[in-house]
Amino acid sequence: MKHLFCPIIFFFWFLSFSQPKEYTVTNIQLNDEFPHFGLMPLANGEVVLTTYILDKKGRIEYLQGEPVFGVYRGIIDGAGSIQIINPIKIDSKQNKPHIISASISPDGASIYITVRYTNKNKPKGDFNMNNFHIEVGEYKQGLGWTNFKVLPFCKPRYSYAHPSLSKDGKTLYFTANLRGGKETTKGGSDIFKVDILENNTYSEPENLGSNVNSYSREMFPVIANDNTLYFASNRPGGYGGYDIYKSTMGKTGMFAKAEKLSKPLNSIKDDFSLITFDGCESGFLSSKRPNGKGDDDIYYFTKN
Repeated sequence: MKHLFCPIIFFFWFLSFSQPKEYTVTNIQLNDEFPHFGLMPLANGEVVLTTYILDKKGRIEYLQGEPVFGVYRGIIDGAGSIQIINPIKIDSKQNKPHIISASISPDGASIYITVRYTNKNKPKGDFNMNNFHIEVGEYKQGLGWTNFKVLPFCKPRYSYAHPSLSKDGKTLYFTANLRGGKETTKGGSDIFKVDILENNTYSEPENLGSNVNSYSREMFPVIANDNTLYFASNRPGGYGGYDIYKSTMGKTGMFAKAEKLSKPLNSIKDDFSLITFDGCESGFLSSKRPNGKGDDDIYYFTKN
């Protein structure tokens, strides 16, 4: 029996390595030694992404000793790559350094940005180490994005980041580390949503619940056009670092139990910010996986 058992084990071991990969993942030409991340799709087939702001000599700009991030608009070419068009124009009078991510409404009228800020009166506590909040701005011809306002539900004690708008522009998903009440965060950070109402008003933040969130950290939510939520989490059972998970929305608006995406969409390092086209037939993601060009690189994937 033992002699029969060993060939069976070898057969299944060989079979597992001989199976073709479901996806092909390619490091795109845009990448260099600088980080590129924070992908968010636009309604016109373009994307928004985040990278360092460079001066005229190609050097990283610094503010108070830290590199300055900015958001850029990119166009997807036919070869599965992204060409950066221009930095997203922010009204110079708005004084918005350290924009970490952005999501633009389907009608192009509003932009939601993650801003790193200094809160001089912040209360002490484990949940206030990083200071981020979400602001909304409007587009004015000749000025760019202007008239920014902090979203009214953002409280100084907590951090809010990574906004992602639904296809109809009526729901905003984001990451936060709220504490207290029935919508308290389960782990280090959870994914929440709010309904966008009229006159810069919003519903109260709603935690997406245990089907999506865990006792670890959930970050970088992206809601696809088919209402599939993609996000990153460092929960136990992953391949390493942050892995990408997906959760589908049912007819009642509730999200199903999150599923971890397989390799090579995930790797042994951080993977996040997945955007997809045609029901995950192709898309882009950010990753710190080995053999990249820089810190965080953008990868194009296609289904085989």
